[in-house]
Amino acid sequence: MAKYTIGIDFGTLSGRAVLVDIDNGDVLASSVHAYKNGAITDTLPGDDKKLPHDYALQDPQDYLDVLSETVPQVLKETGVAKNDVIGLSIDFTACTVVPVDENNVPLSFHDRYKDNPHAWIKLWKHHAAQKYADELNALAHKEEASWIHRYGGKISSEWLFPKIMQVLREDYPLYQSVDNFLEATDWVTSQMTGNVIRNTCTLGYKAIYHHEEGFPSKAFFKKLDPRMENVIDEKIKGTFKDVGEIAGTLLPGWAKKLGLSEDTVVAVGNVDAHVSPPAAGLSESGQMLMIMGTSTCDILLGESEKQVPGMCGVVKNGSIPGFYAYESGQSAVGDIFAWFVDNYISDDVKEAAKKAGMDMHAYLEKEASGLAVGESGLLALDWFGGNRSILVDADVQGLMLGMHLNTKPHEIYRALIESTAFGKRVIIDNFKAHGVPVDALYVSGGLPNKNEMLLQIYADVLDTEIRIADSEHTSALGAALFASVAAGGHEDIATATSKMAKVKEKTIKPIAENVKIYEDIYREFKILHDYFGQGTNDVMKRLKRLKG
Repeated sequence: MAKYTIGIDFGTLSGRAVLVDIDNGDVLASSVHAYKNGAITDTLPGDDKKLPHDYALQDPQDYLDVLSETVPQVLKETGVAKNDVIGLSIDFTACTVVPVDENNVPLSFHDRYKDNPHAWIKLWKHHAAQKYADELNALAHKEEASWIHRYGGKISSEWLFPKIMQVLREDYPLYQSVDNFLEATDWVTSQMTGNVIRNTCTLGYKAIYHHEEGFPSKAFFKKLDPRMENVIDEKIKGTFKDVGEIAGTLLPGWAKKLGLSEDTVVAVGNVDAHVSPPAAGLSESGQMLMIMGTSTCDILLGESEKQVPGMCGVVKNGSIPGFYAYESGQSAVGDIFAWFVDNYISDDVKEAAKKAGMDMHAYLEKEASGLAVGESGLLALDWFGGNRSILVDADVQGLMLGMHLNTKPHEIYRALIESTAFGKRVIIDNFKAHGVPVDALYVSGGLPNKNEMLLQIYADVLDTEIRIADSEHTSALGAALFASVAAGGHEDIATATSKMAKVKEKTIKPIAENVKIYEDIYREFKILHDYFGQGTNDVMKRLKRLKG
């Protein structure tokens, strides 16, 4: 009799569940639920007080609603019996931090804290902790801490300890009320099982944890702030487990709510990017997966641990057992395209798209596809959400060069896509320059399934053939794959990958004449990248400071 698992991917704006046949990886049904409050960047729900710059928060209730809405839906749609679903697992954007009380209840659920931004979840793209990240990094280099080099020389403002520092420095009484700072994936898993389990993948990449050395010393945290000397014991609680292991089984209440058996195994949670490589078919050193959505996260498989400036981290068994997994990424990709479409399209272009029966992204892609490489004369820097790799700097900002009075929206749209491809080229060249091969490229996520021009531009800029994951929900499929191992459906990740991975036969190959022109444009991009990003001219940061 066939057996199934459920994978649930919690993204920036929505969560999606898939029900998967573990024998072949076929997705029998999927269900998506948009968060009611989405990414909270302007005001808290029910409050009209403006949030400070660079805040990005979320409501934990949105996550619970995803579970209760999507899981029953995929079961209803397929008619699969609850006893045939052997496992469930989730993945999350990271680092997304939930401050909870001693009963594992988010502080934002309490009336006395609901108007305090620090009581809410800090989403991965909350960049308001940048100055605390800068302080942490400066101390790490002053102390010659060896661990800083596993993260490319910089800890990002997006990660755990800068976000904790922000709470401590800006609202110490609230900090004292926090019993535990949990990753969202671990918190949601704990809600289903009653067990507070911390996944070592997120700990390794986002919380300065090493499988052999542990966390930075108490002495380091004390120098950072005397009140943080015992931060690990006091605020980082729970049992540590590796991905693919069992977190527990469903609590009776959640089993009933989801329509599953209480015997359903819940696997340890994971990061969205890190569950994806096996689902996309990666199985060898030198293979990189680009997970493209609102942002892009890269996972590169390697055979050894090397120091690469500007990378997000390297963790042994961080994605697939037997490999070192290097992480890098771009803070905004799909977000950039959406920002432009939502704010800078004239009425006549909107009307043209409407007449063509196309949404605005598809229409702009069609128009932009008719442009020759370099025809627009535009060049952009892809820093509209800051730079994750390799500068690790949330304070740099976007740039568009070459506009004139006849510049058209589709030309800008194409230049923005090209900027993200050039940003990826910087990342890949950096890995290669520091002895980490990048031999094959794979892509997954929402964008590659919507925009063929984007993939061709990437293939041309990177001069590399690109393989495409054959699933609209690769991360959710990856979570289901890990659940199959935790529940005993497959012996290990390698076996599960051989059965469940999905990759399209069609690949995107570079076009030689485009490669040559893009090589020239990339050289100009790199000049701008280094000029504004490496300290020659910090005008972007000075302008940002004027905003307050």
